[in-house]
Amino acid sequence: MARKAVSKRPPRKPRRARKKDYDLVLYIAGATENSRIALANVKAVGEKHLTGRYRLSVIDLYQQPQRAREHDVIALPMLVKKLPLPIRRMIGDLSSEERVLMGLELVPKPVPKEPTEGAN
Repeated sequence: MARKAVSKRPPRKPRRARKKDYDLVLYIAGATENSRIALANVKAVGEKHLTGRYRLSVIDLYQQPQRAREHDVIALPMLVKKLPLPIRRMIGDLSSEERVLMGLELVPKPVPKEPTEGAN
């Protein structure tokens, strides 16, 4: 009985450590102005700060109202950062890039300054 030749694959290169991958979900309400603005703002932030490291799912609750329970949607539009953990929610048209970056934990939240002694 003849043996089949086993093809040898070249060894796999170790995968480079990647920065965090982001899984985002944007809940919108149809083609409203706020929904369009929020979508454009999320895409702009993603392309500028997360190029190649994020996935964006858009869920229109007019078409799929049952999906509102997935992330306890309380207002629209709402962006949910599923990954990396912890889950974060941001509500509104997401026009403040600084606040979106803080919500995505791409920049640290500002630390409130403590009052100095003797200041009145």
